[in-house]
Amino acid sequence: MNLDLTWRLLKGGGRRGLLGAWLTLGAVAVSTALLLFAVAVNFAFAARADRGAWRNPVPAEAGAVAIEAARFDFVGDQVITVVDLAALDARAAAGARPPGMPRLPAPGEVWLSPALAELARKLPADQLAERYPDPAGVLGDEALVYPGELVAVVGHAPDAPAMTAAGTRDGALGKGPAKVADLTGTPSEDSEAYRALTLVASVLMVVPLLVFGGAAARLTVARRDWRLAALRLVGATPGQVVRMTVAEAVIVALAGALLGAAAYAAAAPLLAGIPIAGGSWFVSDVLPGPLPLAAVLAGVPLLVGLSAVVGLRRVVVSPLGVAKRETPPAMRFVRVLALFAVLAAFPLLTRGTSIGIVAVALGLAFLCVNLAGPWVVSLIGRITAGSARRPAGLLAGRRLVDDPRSAWRTVSGVALTGFVAGFIGLLSPSAFAGDGEPPQLLVSAPAGQAEAVAGQARDRLRAAGVRATVRVSRRGTGDALVATALGSYADPATIDRARTALTGLMPGRTPTTRADDERFATQLLADIRMGTTVVLSVSFLVAIASAGITAASSILDRRQTYALLRLAGTPLEVLDRARRAETLVPLTVMGGGAILVGVFCAMPFMIGGMSVAGAITLGACVVVGFGGVVGAGALSRPLLRSVTADPAPRPD
Repeated sequence: MNLDLTWRLLKGGGRRGLLGAWLTLGAVAVSTALLLFAVAVNFAFAARADRGAWRNPVPAEAGAVAIEAARFDFVGDQVITVVDLAALDARAAAGARPPGMPRLPAPGEVWLSPALAELARKLPADQLAERYPDPAGVLGDEALVYPGELVAVVGHAPDAPAMTAAGTRDGALGKGPAKVADLTGTPSEDSEAYRALTLVASVLMVVPLLVFGGAAARLTVARRDWRLAALRLVGATPGQVVRMTVAEAVIVALAGALLGAAAYAAAAPLLAGIPIAGGSWFVSDVLPGPLPLAAVLAGVPLLVGLSAVVGLRRVVVSPLGVAKRETPPAMRFVRVLALFAVLAAFPLLTRGTSIGIVAVALGLAFLCVNLAGPWVVSLIGRITAGSARRPAGLLAGRRLVDDPRSAWRTVSGVALTGFVAGFIGLLSPSAFAGDGEPPQLLVSAPAGQAEAVAGQARDRLRAAGVRATVRVSRRGTGDALVATALGSYADPATIDRARTALTGLMPGRTPTTRADDERFATQLLADIRMGTTVVLSVSFLVAIASAGITAASSILDRRQTYALLRLAGTPLEVLDRARRAETLVPLTVMGGGAILVGVFCAMPFMIGGMSVAGAITLGACVVVGFGGVVGAGALSRPLLRSVTADPAPRPD
């Protein structure tokens, strides 16, 4: 009975009533699609970490079957991951199959990833192919962290110099050699760092999405309150009202969630093309698994249903008060106290704790900003109404006092995005400054062998036709650097020819430039900037969509009031100015406040002062946020004109 009546009321709400349902459906669809992205990206990085773990050998305490080492080579501006393997016992190593290979490589055997094999065919042999001659096979996708990755697996004998040169690897440029019992390994430190950063970014995206999804349940809330209050007054029980509200909210939310999931699945191939941490993604990485998908599809309608029920207190307790348009009781200052408490504890929560605790602390700060928002909007309304000198200001102030929650829903998206901008804008890193030195390749060698190695380097470079100056530099680690200065004339092709000529000069040690040594730090900074762009883009998409949807919903909620004011002689321009003030005044206060809260939360993680990139990012966020809300409000002006044109307004 309740479900049938709910469906009848939903269909019988008229054209504008159905528009409200469509607004809710659209809001839920956008929220679901972006929520799936925020969740799936964590599983995507986990999948990458698992696929790359075999290259990060874990020394075996007993039962070793192979020796494994990992290092990095370079060609042009691309990184090549090189895995050196040697079987200790052919019979025992038969089960230690590397991912993407049918067996361990034999001594002298080379296996290349598809992208590296293709690149070796395209480039002149002295730039790349001579480093990995006569490849025996092509690695499968399970050996690759991302599509197009450059990977080489090289087989050695157990007593080969590359397998016995213990302690010669720079931790930033490789690991090993080590005796291993299997080829599972553990996720690398780089992959763990990316997963930690992704978790923080997800919190910065998920909390506004959950707030937006909850707000979707309160769209066209006045229309729903009137209708349900009328049902209560004619005899409906509180239980029936709750069930009808939950049924209506869940029906619309479930349809929106399914639409959002379908939209995300359609966009997955495009999302997989976003390059980060060195490359793009397998499409399967960015698609959430069955459990995360089911959790989102069940959780979003549940959240919308709960949010709808929370708003029923006035209807259930005092349906006559709703019908008489009584102003609800003022909210309590405890909302603001909760925010102050979290901010006071934030430095303690983030000091020397795990990334999970940091993520929880950020989520609490986010939610408390959202909790305090309506109270601050109510205060702004009282100040605006008390200081108004024009009708528009008085109307805006009274509306803010009458329904601060509705006004907060309109600006909450951009205000919470201000928190994100304040947090990550302050932390946006600047790029490394280039030293402007001519390119040179460096090879680490034991101090006692440095002169002999330098002589071999001169002979190899001369044979390859590369003009260079080779010298030895001492350093305090007991090793020496054999530096090959290529001169300012050297282009990338010449540098790659020199790399090829010097490959194997010191077994297990790769000739690198200073730019190569900083390659991973530079990549991390570039990825942080990419992540900042993605998080802010998602946040602004949610914020502007929220502002547009809630602005249109607010007009539908108050269409009778607007129409009566027009009949009383109020110009449309005055109503529109009041509507703009009702949005922009709390947005200015709360947006600025949220930015300051975000900056405060970022301070424990700062290293040095704010970068120029961070200041530019923050300024751009302010401009885009205000412009987006103003534009979203302008799009609903024709709807305002339409609802005020009815000479005989009536409630649903």
